Amino acid sequence: MSGVPKNFSVWKAHETQIRLSKRIVFEDKLPRRIRYVAGVDVAYAKNLSIGAVAVLDYDALRLLEVKTAVCETRFPYIPTLLSFREVPPAISSIKKLQIKPDVFLVDGHGFAHPYHCGFASHLGLVLGKPTIGVAKGKLCGEEEHVYGEPVAFLKYDCKVIGAAVTTKRGCKPFYVSVGHMVSLETAVKIVQHCTVTSRVPEPILRAHEAATAEKRKINMRSSA
Repeated sequence: MSGVPKNFSVWKAHETQIRLSKRIVFEDKLPRRIRYVAGVDVAYAKNLSIGAVAVLDYDALRLLEVKTAVCETRFPYIPTLLSFREVPPAISSIKKLQIKPDVFLVDGHGFAHPYHCGFASHLGLVLGKPTIGVAKGKLCGEEEHVYGEPVAFLKYDCKVIGAAVTTKRGCKPFYVSVGHMVSLETAVKIVQHCTVTSRVPEPILRAHEAATAEKRKINMRSSA
């Protein structure tokens, strides 16, 4: 596989994810009052990775700070191993923040992953901070619906690994799961609170906009 680090093994990477998953904390380690919530996203342009983080006031969902970081993409696209590709640019952008978020909403999976350690969990373990996985698509599991309810449990191997959350009527759900240091119940409540006008939770929407804007600049410079 092009771009794979020397001596890299997909099997060993999956073993690493399984080991990391055993360190995930499924209890709320949040402050009594959440003040700042952040969204995290990663975009790509040419051979570059763009990490973006947007910090919002939790109560008003007002944008307070945005940071991006651009670095060389050092890991190829391998399904189920995206965290190895996306954690470095995400960390680079987060390190630039002046405001310290209480919780991070991450555009990717957490525990709802075949090896139970997606981008959100991997990032949370590296940061030592509460994180929540908010993914557009499902990697594994089956939804257990209750008629009329906007939230369905996501089950895999007979255990709950996350929830399918319909944030806007008539739209596809997001797949919410524990990243680190937060319960699934609280994760769902935070995602619902952060969803206002769009189906996308506001922190992730703002981070996505920042990453897309930086990607546009890079593409414009390269084509000039």
